Amino acid sequence: MATPVITVLTAEPSQQLPGFQPGGRATLHFAHDLDTLRDGLERSDILVVTDFRSTLLHDAWPADCPVRWVHATSAGVDALRIPAQHRSDLTVTNARGVFDRGIAEYVLGAILMFAKDTLGNLAHQRAHRWQHRDTALISRQRALIVGAGSIGRETGRLLKAAGLQITGTARSTRDDPVFGKVFSVSELPRLLPDADHVVITAPLTSGTDGLFDDAMLRHCKPGACLINVGRGPIVRTHALIKALQSGRLQGAALDVFEQEPLPADHPLWDMPQVMISAHMAGDFVGWEAALGEQFSAQLDRYLSGAPLENIVRLDKH
Repeated sequence: MATPVITVLTAEPSQQLPGFQPGGRATLHFAHDLDTLRDGLERSDILVVTDFRSTLLHDAWPADCPVRWVHATSAGVDALRIPAQHRSDLTVTNARGVFDRGIAEYVLGAILMFAKDTLGNLAHQRAHRWQHRDTALISRQRALIVGAGSIGRETGRLLKAAGLQITGTARSTRDDPVFGKVFSVSELPRLLPDADHVVITAPLTSGTDGLFDDAMLRHCKPGACLINVGRGPIVRTHALIKALQSGRLQGAALDVFEQEPLPADHPLWDMPQVMISAHMAGDFVGWEAALGEQFSAQLDRYLSGAPLENIVRLDKH
């Protein structure tokens, strides 16, 4: 096999790919704008995508693109909207596994935050107010995990170990070693009324876009908490705000939003029962190097002719 050319799409000109050293295995080309990406795509065998907030990939993709493998340094691949996404000879892989534990720990932390009223503690502290309250135990509370994939499964393991009862949903019903049985997402209206915590770990697809709208949120158990570490557009923001204001939801921990960055004047910032983080739930110290190391291992498989891992189908997104 000839030495492959790899284009790495980055958000900034100075970005690199920590943890990956080509070592003569490949020729690297870094792209950060339309011109550099077009130039790279016209002569590359492999594309690595690290920038998921632009339309560059769709705009730059040439009619006869030689790229045969696209690797996303994320679990979600909703940003990989390209004209050739249904091409049979195009392989797409993702970073499944890298962010699982970090996101699972974020979710457990959010559940503990709501159970122990940590937001209330901080508010009383800022007011210099001594206010005793009783708080909840998470043992035997129920967590409904919407998206029982790699991240959802690791989240389920951790919550189960902490004493919560877990239920998972996915596109269709199946048996699962962590959940026992995973239910179809179509059963959400039946499952939501029993859930103390609704945890969204699903990818953004045509089937999950806007899934949690006014109608769906009305099925939630009164006083439930919603945690979104999947994708922002899965939850309709106006519906979420209404559910929080009415008390239908006790609180929300939000790492992703319909609009990112969240505008400074957005009402969610000032809601006392909401925790906001900047799309960072899975970003542990060393995550960038871990992504590079994962791609390096994938490249070794590619060069040796071994099957690639973490293959995803864009036509399912």
